[in-house]
Amino acid sequence: MAVIGLIVHQGRPEAAATARDLSMWLVGEGHQVRMPPEEAAAVSCPDLVCSPDRFAPGLDAVVTLGGDGSILRAVELVGEAGVPILGVNFGRMAYLTEVAPEDARSAIDRVLAGNHGVEERMLLTVEFGEPGLGRQRHVALNEAVVERPAASFALRLGVALNGEQFTTYAADGLIVSTPTGSTAYSLSAGGPVIDPTHRALLLTPVSPHMLFDRSMVVAADTELRLEVLTDRGAVLSVDGRRLAELDQHDAVVCSASPHPARLVTFESRRFHQVLKAKFGVNDR
Repeated sequence: MAVIGLIVHQGRPEAAATARDLSMWLVGEGHQVRMPPEEAAAVSCPDLVCSPDRFAPGLDAVVTLGGDGSILRAVELVGEAGVPILGVNFGRMAYLTEVAPEDARSAIDRVLAGNHGVEERMLLTVEFGEPGLGRQRHVALNEAVVERPAASFALRLGVALNGEQFTTYAADGLIVSTPTGSTAYSLSAGGPVIDPTHRALLLTPVSPHMLFDRSMVVAADTELRLEVLTDRGAVLSVDGRRLAELDQHDAVVCSASPHPARLVTFESRRFHQVLKAKFGVNDR
């Protein structure tokens, strides 16, 4: 018996219907299925609900039904637990999802039989808050963003690399991303594209108000500390989730996690071919 977790895009009825069919099929085959509360409600399977803190232990695989955002949610729940994540594509851009909806059953069968590959992706560790006073730690597959809470002023953010002060940025925000996240928010802010299997950290300013306005790629063992110097505060988001409002002198520390996310693959995914397909790059 295998234990399979399901993550479902709750805004797509076709994803919920497929998840319901897959859960009934898996249970009928003698497997255990788990869903977080929101997914279980969307799929109308209350008997399969599992609290987020008990979701990851013992899982053999997670199947996401949605787009890349559903993969990010799976990473939030199981990213550092080493659980393989299989993406079924109900999204649009779909950098990370592996199979079409009609192939979901056969793909799950292959995962259960061990007939699949795994591509490891670097995760970003994000820490903030005072030690002993509710300090929080989160992981991201794409990025952490510290940005202004309102459009009327620029932020001043002090950046230190491995404890050594680098510079103070005047910008609308700063993005710290993984190579996987280099094709997300950082790309729209003018950052470079990095092969997602590479290990590095990428620091990209958002609308910088200063002469040094370039992205910077640093080694994966670098610790990046971002301190809010503006007296009107800032906002921290991780993989699109708004997590905290930051006050002056609050700091966010970003570093590479020692544990990678593990994405299920069935054939070699050449990144440059995926990039060409998603951005409509021709061969000229």
